[in-house]
Amino acid sequence: MPNPLVLGGTTEATALCRAMAEQGLTGTISFAGRVERPVRQPLPQRVGGFGGVEGLAAYIRENKVTHLIDATHPFAAQMSRNAVEACALTGTPLIALTRAPWQPQEGDDWTRVPDIAGAVGALDCPAARVMLAVGRMHLAEFAPNPQHFYLLRLVDPVQGDLPFPDAHAIIDRGPFTTENDSALMQEHRIDLVVSKNAGGTGAQAKITAARQLRLPVIMIDRPALPDRAEAHDVQSVIDWLVH
Repeated sequence: MPNPLVLGGTTEATALCRAMAEQGLTGTISFAGRVERPVRQPLPQRVGGFGGVEGLAAYIRENKVTHLIDATHPFAAQMSRNAVEACALTGTPLIALTRAPWQPQEGDDWTRVPDIAGAVGALDCPAARVMLAVGRMHLAEFAPNPQHFYLLRLVDPVQGDLPFPDAHAIIDRGPFTTENDSALMQEHRIDLVVSKNAGGTGAQAKITAARQLRLPVIMIDRPALPDRAEAHDVQSVIDWLVH
Protein backbone atom coordinates (compact mmCIF):
# COMPACT_ATOMS: atom_id res chain seq x y z
CA MET A 1 0.00 0.00 0.00
CA PRO A 2 1.52 3.36 -0.98
CA ASN A 3 2.08 5.97 1.73
CA PRO A 4 1.95 9.27 -0.17
CA LEU A 5 2.56 12.77 1.12
CA VAL A 6 0.40 15.44 -0.53
CA LEU A 7 1.64 19.03 -0.43
CA GLY A 8 -1.70 20.83 -0.40
CA GLY A 9 -3.44 24.16 -0.15
CA THR A 10 -5.39 24.13 -3.42
CA THR A 11 -8.80 22.96 -4.62
CA GLU A 12 -6.98 20.30 -6.63
CA ALA A 13 -5.34 18.96 -3.46
CA THR A 14 -8.73 18.76 -1.74
CA ALA A 15 -10.25 16.91 -4.70
CA LEU A 16 -7.32 14.51 -4.75
CA CYS A 17 -7.61 13.72 -1.03
CA ARG A 18 -11.32 13.04 -1.39
CA ALA A 19 -10.67 10.72 -4.34
CA MET A 20 -7.93 8.91 -2.41
CA ALA A 21 -10.21 8.39 0.59
CA GLU A 22 -13.05 7.12 -1.63
CA GLN A 23 -10.70 4.53 -3.15
CA GLY A 24 -9.34 3.40 0.22
CA LEU A 25 -5.92 4.98 -0.22
CA THR A 26 -4.12 6.39 2.80
CA GLY A 27 -1.61 9.20 3.11
CA THR A 28 -0.98 12.60 4.70
CA ILE A 29 -1.72 16.10 3.43
CA SER A 30 0.56 18.94 4.48
CA PHE A 31 -0.33 22.64 4.63
CA ALA A 32 2.15 25.50 4.85
CA GLY A 33 0.02 27.17 7.52
CA ARG A 34 -0.52 30.48 5.73
CA VAL A 35 -4.31 30.07 5.74
CA GLU A 36 -5.98 30.25 9.14
CA ARG A 37 -8.93 28.05 8.18
CA PRO A 38 -7.75 25.29 5.82
CA VAL A 39 -10.48 23.23 4.17
CA ARG A 40 -11.19 20.07 6.15
CA GLN A 41 -9.65 16.99 4.54
CA PRO A 42 -10.53 13.28 4.69
CA LEU A 43 -6.83 12.40 5.20
CA PRO A 44 -4.58 13.05 8.22
CA GLN A 45 -3.16 16.59 8.16
CA ARG A 46 0.06 18.28 9.19
CA VAL A 47 0.58 22.05 9.24
CA GLY A 48 3.81 24.02 8.94
CA GLY A 49 7.04 24.07 6.99
CA PHE A 50 9.59 21.27 6.80
CA GLY A 51 12.77 23.29 7.17
CA GLY A 52 13.94 23.41 3.58
CA VAL A 53 15.14 20.58 1.37
CA GLU A 54 16.95 18.67 4.12
CA GLY A 55 13.95 18.94 6.44
CA LEU A 56 11.58 17.61 3.81
CA ALA A 57 13.98 14.80 2.95
CA ALA A 58 14.20 13.88 6.65
CA TYR A 59 10.40 13.85 6.93
CA ILE A 60 10.14 11.56 3.89
CA ARG A 61 12.64 9.12 5.38
CA GLU A 62 11.27 9.20 8.95
CA ASN A 63 7.67 8.71 7.85
CA LYS A 64 8.45 6.15 5.14
CA VAL A 65 6.78 8.27 2.45
CA THR A 66 6.60 6.28 -0.79
CA HIS A 67 5.29 8.97 -3.16
CA LEU A 68 5.25 12.77 -3.08
CA ILE A 69 2.44 14.71 -4.76
CA ASP A 70 3.02 18.44 -5.16
CA ALA A 71 -0.48 19.96 -5.29
CA THR A 72 0.59 23.39 -4.07
CA HIS A 73 -0.34 26.68 -5.74
CA PRO A 74 1.53 27.32 -9.02
CA PHE A 75 3.21 30.31 -7.32
CA ALA A 76 4.48 28.31 -4.31
CA ALA A 77 7.75 28.08 -6.19
CA GLN A 78 10.14 27.51 -3.29
CA MET A 79 8.11 24.59 -1.94
CA SER A 80 7.97 23.03 -5.40
CA ARG A 81 11.73 23.42 -5.86
CA ASN A 82 12.33 21.89 -2.44
CA ALA A 83 10.08 18.96 -3.37
CA VAL A 84 12.09 18.23 -6.53
CA GLU A 85 15.39 18.33 -4.64
CA ALA A 86 14.15 16.31 -1.64
CA CYS A 87 12.77 13.60 -3.91
CA ALA A 88 16.08 13.45 -5.76
CA LEU A 89 17.92 13.06 -2.44
CA THR A 90 15.63 10.29 -1.19
CA GLY A 91 14.80 8.55 -4.47
CA THR A 92 11.09 9.23 -3.94
CA PRO A 93 8.76 9.32 -6.97
CA LEU A 94 7.28 12.80 -7.49
CA ILE A 95 4.36 14.12 -9.50
CA ALA A 96 2.84 17.61 -9.55
CA LEU A 97 -0.92 18.01 -9.72
CA THR A 98 -1.09 21.42 -11.31
CA ARG A 99 -3.36 23.61 -13.39
CA ALA A 100 -2.68 24.58 -16.96
CA PRO A 101 -2.01 28.34 -17.08
CA TRP A 102 -4.60 30.69 -18.53
CA GLN A 103 -4.06 31.81 -22.10
CA PRO A 104 -5.29 35.16 -23.47
CA GLN A 105 -8.48 34.93 -25.49
CA GLU A 106 -10.16 37.26 -27.94
CA GLY A 107 -11.23 40.37 -26.08
CA ASP A 108 -8.54 40.11 -23.38
CA ASP A 109 -6.31 43.13 -22.75
CA TRP A 110 -3.36 41.69 -20.87
CA THR A 111 -0.06 43.26 -19.92
CA ARG A 112 2.18 40.35 -18.97
CA VAL A 113 4.85 40.88 -16.33
CA PRO A 114 7.41 38.33 -15.09
CA ASP A 115 6.87 38.69 -11.35
CA ILE A 116 5.38 40.73 -8.48
CA ALA A 117 8.02 43.45 -8.92
CA GLY A 118 6.94 43.78 -12.56
CA ALA A 119 3.33 44.27 -11.48
CA VAL A 120 4.38 46.93 -8.97
CA GLY A 121 6.27 48.72 -11.73
CA ALA A 122 3.28 48.53 -14.06
CA LEU A 123 1.15 50.28 -11.42
CA ASP A 124 3.49 53.29 -11.41
CA CYS A 125 0.81 55.25 -13.27
CA PRO A 126 -1.93 57.79 -12.60
CA ALA A 127 -4.47 56.96 -9.90
CA ALA A 128 -6.88 54.15 -10.78
CA ARG A 129 -9.27 51.76 -9.07
CA VAL A 130 -7.47 48.42 -8.93
CA MET A 131 -8.66 44.93 -8.09
CA LEU A 132 -5.48 43.48 -6.60
CA ALA A 133 -5.77 39.67 -6.63
CA VAL A 134 -2.32 38.58 -5.49
CA GLY A 135 -2.95 37.20 -1.99
CA ARG A 136 -2.27 38.54 1.47
CA MET A 137 1.46 37.76 1.52
CA HIS A 138 2.35 40.24 -1.27
CA LEU A 139 0.27 43.29 -0.31
CA ALA A 140 3.11 45.25 1.27
CA GLU A 141 5.11 45.04 -1.95
CA PHE A 142 2.51 47.26 -3.65
CA ALA A 143 2.82 50.04 -1.04
CA PRO A 144 5.08 52.16 -3.35
CA ASN A 145 1.93 53.00 -5.38
CA PRO A 146 -0.40 54.58 -2.79
CA GLN A 147 -2.21 56.70 -5.39
CA HIS A 148 -4.63 53.89 -6.28
CA PHE A 149 -7.78 52.55 -4.67
CA TYR A 150 -7.27 48.82 -4.06
CA LEU A 151 -10.03 46.22 -3.91
CA LEU A 152 -8.68 43.14 -2.12
CA ARG A 153 -10.26 39.71 -1.81
CA LEU A 154 -8.55 37.58 0.82
CA VAL A 155 -9.11 34.21 2.47
CA ASP A 156 -8.03 35.59 5.88
CA PRO A 157 -8.07 39.13 7.30
CA VAL A 158 -4.87 41.15 7.29
CA GLN A 159 -3.30 41.53 10.74
CA GLY A 160 -2.85 45.24 11.42
CA ASP A 161 -3.36 48.08 8.97
CA LEU A 162 -3.47 47.65 5.22
CA PRO A 163 -0.40 49.08 3.45
CA PHE A 164 -2.55 51.46 1.36
CA PRO A 165 -4.42 54.62 2.38
CA ASP A 166 -7.44 53.78 0.22
CA ALA A 167 -8.47 50.13 0.11
CA HIS A 168 -11.38 47.78 0.74
CA ALA A 169 -10.86 44.14 1.74
CA ILE A 170 -13.42 41.37 1.22
CA ILE A 171 -12.86 38.15 3.15
CA ASP A 172 -14.13 35.26 1.04
CA ARG A 173 -13.06 31.90 -0.35
CA GLY A 174 -13.55 30.69 -3.94
CA PRO A 175 -14.53 29.33 -6.30
CA PHE A 176 -16.24 32.48 -7.58
CA THR A 177 -18.65 33.09 -10.43
CA THR A 178 -18.22 35.42 -13.38
CA GLU A 179 -21.59 37.03 -12.62
CA ASN A 180 -20.61 37.86 -9.05
CA ASP A 181 -17.14 39.07 -9.98
CA SER A 182 -18.55 41.28 -12.72
CA ALA A 183 -21.01 42.79 -10.25
CA LEU A 184 -18.21 43.28 -7.71
CA MET A 185 -16.04 45.11 -10.24
CA GLN A 186 -18.91 47.33 -11.30
CA GLU A 187 -19.91 48.08 -7.70
CA HIS A 188 -16.37 49.27 -6.90
CA ARG A 189 -15.88 50.96 -10.30
CA ILE A 190 -12.74 48.94 -11.03
CA ASP A 191 -10.49 50.22 -13.85
CA LEU A 192 -7.80 47.55 -13.77
CA VAL A 193 -7.23 43.99 -12.50
CA VAL A 194 -3.91 42.61 -11.23
CA SER A 195 -3.74 38.81 -11.11
CA LYS A 196 -1.30 35.95 -10.88
CA ASN A 197 -1.68 33.44 -13.70
CA ALA A 198 -2.99 30.78 -11.33
CA GLY A 199 -4.80 28.79 -14.02
CA GLY A 200 -7.67 26.41 -13.36
CA THR A 201 -11.30 27.35 -12.87
CA GLY A 202 -11.58 28.32 -9.20
CA ALA A 203 -10.14 31.82 -9.68
CA GLN A 204 -10.85 32.31 -13.38
CA ALA A 205 -14.09 34.24 -12.90
CA LYS A 206 -12.32 37.57 -12.41
CA ILE A 207 -10.43 37.12 -15.69
CA THR A 208 -13.62 36.32 -17.58
CA ALA A 209 -15.40 39.24 -15.90
CA ALA A 210 -12.56 41.61 -16.87
CA ARG A 211 -12.86 40.43 -20.47
CA GLN A 212 -16.62 41.02 -20.51
CA LEU A 213 -16.23 44.47 -18.94
CA ARG A 214 -13.30 45.30 -21.27
CA LEU A 215 -10.96 45.97 -18.35
CA PRO A 216 -7.19 45.68 -18.73
CA VAL A 217 -5.39 42.99 -16.72
CA ILE A 218 -1.83 43.00 -15.45
CA MET A 219 -1.06 39.26 -15.61
CA ILE A 220 1.84 37.97 -13.53
CA ASP A 221 3.61 35.03 -15.19
CA ARG A 222 4.35 31.87 -13.24
CA PRO A 223 7.81 31.34 -11.77
CA ALA A 224 10.14 28.94 -13.54
CA LEU A 225 10.37 25.48 -11.94
CA PRO A 226 12.68 22.48 -12.43
CA ASP A 227 11.56 19.72 -14.78
CA ARG A 228 9.18 17.25 -13.09
CA ALA A 229 6.35 14.90 -13.94
CA GLU A 230 3.03 16.78 -14.07
CA ALA A 231 -0.65 15.87 -14.22
CA HIS A 232 -3.63 18.18 -14.73
CA ASP A 233 -6.37 15.93 -13.32
CA VAL A 234 -6.97 13.90 -10.18
CA GLN A 235 -7.51 10.56 -11.90
CA SER A 236 -4.10 10.69 -13.53
CA VAL A 237 -2.51 11.06 -10.09
CA ILE A 238 -4.59 8.20 -8.67
CA ASP A 239 -3.49 5.97 -11.58
CA TRP A 240 0.14 6.99 -10.99
CA LEU A 241 -0.18 6.11 -7.28
CA VAL A 242 -1.83 2.75 -7.84
CA HIS A 243 0.31 1.57 -10.74
